[in-house]
Amino acid sequence: MAWSVSDIPELTGRIAVVTGANSGLGLEAARALAGAGATVVMAARDRDKAQAAHQHILADHPRASLEIEEMDLASLASVRAAATRIMDRHPAIDILMNNAGVMATPERRTEDGFELQFGVNHLGHWVLSARLLPALLHADSARVVTVTSTGHHFGRRVDPENPHLEGRYNPWRAYNRSKLANYHFALGLDREFERHGVTVQSLVAHPGLVRTNLQVRTVEHGGAGWSGRFWQWLARHTGMDPARGALPQLRAATDPRARGGQMFAPRFINFGRPVRRPILRRLGLRQSIEVLWEVSQDLTGEALEFDAPPR
Repeated sequence: MAWSVSDIPELTGRIAVVTGANSGLGLEAARALAGAGATVVMAARDRDKAQAAHQHILADHPRASLEIEEMDLASLASVRAAATRIMDRHPAIDILMNNAGVMATPERRTEDGFELQFGVNHLGHWVLSARLLPALLHADSARVVTVTSTGHHFGRRVDPENPHLEGRYNPWRAYNRSKLANYHFALGLDREFERHGVTVQSLVAHPGLVRTNLQVRTVEHGGAGWSGRFWQWLARHTGMDPARGALPQLRAATDPRARGGQMFAPRFINFGRPVRRPILRRLGLRQSIEVLWEVSQDLTGEALEFDAPPR
């Protein structure tokens, strides 16, 4: 039988942090986790939209335990401050869902000078994961789920000599690279968890083609050209609704049979029930992960400390 939200086990007493929880996949993931009893920290840049999402979830689950945490992934100062506040309230975190992202934007920089898509989609989540790692290590069998896309198949690993694509920027090149970074981050993180002998697991999820505001914003930004309009049309007419699109990341986060280092995605690449998919692009995988680790630490000044006590 197809896996659905009804298969999510009881999560009462568990703490889940979901980035981008104000709309789309993040909202549906937060709704499902809260419905299963988890306390969900809704990390989002826009507090007003997060508050509206909060009310939507309460309409379905009046007893849901929800917290809004204002956080802008395009600002490392904002990420660090949000992580500190979350850690102050929750010394143990059971689920971290690195979900938020931007797609095919015109060339822009984050507050810290990073290429926007790499900065938001990967580096912001790198710092958040690093700062929340003590709480993840303090929980029993925590999971980190990082959301990628089919774009990772077309991406190239980050170039340490030109991490911001200076003189080589293209909206889709930057997006695909950031999604490959998400893929490498999830797999590399699980390897580190295993190497250090800890119980935390890291998994990767791909939602498929989903009707969300992501395609709309891509077209509004004007940086993706005709292909942006094409994907918006395709998602609008053939894409899955966000509730179905969120199932792979929810299964990765909650299925007792899921294991670290696995990937969950739709059965038919962009459509279908959430299933375990094979890990591809294994040639050079270890080196790609090592390069990503080096660049991420160098740019952010943050290292992942696997023996750090809870703060």
